[in-house]
Amino acid sequence: MVRGAGLAAVVLATAQVAMAAGISLNSGEQARLSALEAALAAQPSATRALAGWCAARGLANPARIVAEPVAGDDAGVPAEAWGVLGISGTEPLGYRHVRLRCGGVVLSEAHNWYVPGRLTDAMRRVLGTTDTPFGTVAAPLGFTREPLATVRGAGMGCPADTVLTHRALLRLPDGRPLALLVECYTRAAVA
Repeated sequence: MVRGAGLAAVVLATAQVAMAAGISLNSGEQARLSALEAALAAQPSATRALAGWCAARGLANPARIVAEPVAGDDAGVPAEAWGVLGISGTEPLGYRHVRLRCGGVVLSEAHNWYVPGRLTDAMRRVLGTTDTPFGTVAAPLGFTREPLATVRGAGMGCPADTVLTHRALLRLPDGRPLALLVECYTRAAVA
């Protein structure tokens, strides 16, 4: 597990922002939020969990998750990104800011800082030219997901209507970090 003063400060700040957001959910939304958290925890890929969530709720047929790029609203590189990802500040760092939707429902907004050199050329090409989610593209690498922080509400970099914020690290089977994620799950995902 990743530890450090920088990461602790980010987690604390994220929790403070979430508490300030004060999102109020009805009992049905609360129950669905708990179910969504369980679905996300059961999968190494948020994309796979969201596809199952979408299918179970009949949001689209087929239940395909699409990554829509968000232009002009990019987050800066978190201070801890270089150390958490195990690269120097001079190495290339990829970034994707997308809304993950199923049919017409935006389920989450995600910021993804990743190490391009740990992907194949074909994967980098797909990420740069298609609406395929990162988790789908990188799935053949067999990554695992390491949760860093989970907060109910909007964390840093998340829209105001966020009901759940995840910070996570994806790791390759050899232990090397692949991507640092901030995932902002929308109220529409649990409505």
